[in-house]
Amino acid sequence: MFLLKLPLIVVERLGRHAPFALWISLALGMGFPGLSELVRPFLGSLVFLLLTLAFLRVDPVPVIAHLRRPLPVILASLWMLLVLPLAATLLLHLLPTGLVTPDIALIVFLICAAPPVMSAPGFIAMMGLNASFGLALLIVTMMLTPLTAPVFAELMTAGEMQIDATALALRLAGYLVGSLLLARTVRAVIGKDRIQAGGMRIDGLNVLLLFCFALAAMDGVADSFAASPLLSASIAALTFFAAFVQIGITLIVFRKLGRQDAFALAHSSGSRNMGLMVAGFGGHIPELTWLWFALGQFPIYMLPMLLKPFARRFTAPKQPRDAGADTPLE
Repeated sequence: MFLLKLPLIVVERLGRHAPFALWISLALGMGFPGLSELVRPFLGSLVFLLLTLAFLRVDPVPVIAHLRRPLPVILASLWMLLVLPLAATLLLHLLPTGLVTPDIALIVFLICAAPPVMSAPGFIAMMGLNASFGLALLIVTMMLTPLTAPVFAELMTAGEMQIDATALALRLAGYLVGSLLLARTVRAVIGKDRIQAGGMRIDGLNVLLLFCFALAAMDGVADSFAASPLLSASIAALTFFAAFVQIGITLIVFRKLGRQDAFALAHSSGSRNMGLMVAGFGGHIPELTWLWFALGQFPIYMLPMLLKPFARRFTAPKQPRDAGADTPLE
């Protein structure tokens, strides 16, 4: 009987320590480069399952409430997919021509033109926060990405890299509709109460799926560090810098949105689905850009643990000051 329960116990333990387990999964992904070729054909399935778990992990009622009052979600989505990419495009055009190579332009595109990673709501839930706004944001940005991403690919890369908007729209629609239907079916079969009680197990499944994703994404990273340690370390540091810049600016601009929603937006802005954009280019990107994409998984996987203490403090309700403390003595 214990052997039958052992997988559930392991998955739940992973869920209870999910932010730290993500670090371990990333390290293991780097440590088994030979498995990447086995996992790569299943990347689409992994993305689909991660989105399904996001729909399962988050209570649909507040998500629907956000979508019925869509203005904050729409403004947040436009910030992610229009304002930040437009600012980056202007910055690229202000830099000296010789400094902006096609590789660098494409890297900037990956940094700021993609929607959030599919697991962003799951990451937010792992930090103990309400992920309903994050899931609503993910849904809307996935709907808007086929309209915005091709435009910025053209602007940033001067037409050298193009995205098939129709193919991207069909892929995202398939992910959204299919994962939503599967999540609703599972929720109907298992029941709402058991889903809510099994939140840690869902987080544990997220960790396992992200480990499989890391196996494919980390292909060649260990060899890169061995061959060019300074270059690889510098790019890794820059991926963190790019993530934290977007997070910090977003928190400042949207601080009045509500602390939990502002943090969800900021985290999503710093955790972009670069793999989706790479797939949009047919997987054919320059070597330096691929290295950035691979090393860009470091902040995505590590942010839940790095930001969890800050997230708890930032989103904590303000304690009312003692009214008597400011009363002058008579």
